[in-house]
Amino acid sequence: MRRIAIALAGAAVAGAMGSMALAQKPVDKAKAEIIDATATTIGHVTLSETAGGVLMHVVLTKAPPGTHAFHIHTTGKCEPPSFTTAGGHFNPEGKKHGKDNPEGHHAGDLANIEVPDSGQLTFDVTVPNVTLKSGANGLLDPDGAAIVMHKAADDYKTDPAGNAGDRIACGVVVIDQPALNIDPSTES
Repeated sequence: MRRIAIALAGAAVAGAMGSMALAQKPVDKAKAEIIDATATTIGHVTLSETAGGVLMHVVLTKAPPGTHAFHIHTTGKCEPPSFTTAGGHFNPEGKKHGKDNPEGHHAGDLANIEVPDSGQLTFDVTVPNVTLKSGANGLLDPDGAAIVMHKAADDYKTDPAGNAGDRIACGVVVIDQPALNIDPSTES
């Protein structure tokens, strides 16, 4: 009886260690569902860790036409309609805003996007100063990060947000978990 108890305890410890190893597995993929002020999905972003930074593959399907600022924000919370819960621009190094600012730029500052009348736009951008790994530049820290689209264009220099206007869309960056393939015929 004692051997069974020890064996079960050993199995429990091994199982817990296996769970811990799974939890500590490096993240190399993340995603964000982009919603507008009415909480309607207007697109999605997939994020992949690369040697040069995080590659963002953006697919917008129902975005408002025009030129818009597109940024990574510091907090993974997107409460419509104003999305102020996403915090400021992702800026772990404490720099100024904008690629044209001599003191800039935030790690989350990205180029403006031009959405056609169809509302559909697909593009890729590699963001060099961010990572999906842990650390100061990590997007998946305890309070997360968000992708935000603004009403107007970013002027690339005005601190803190480039005079880009209201936030009109937002998506929380989350770990991209592979879907489980469960065969319903094998369930009891």
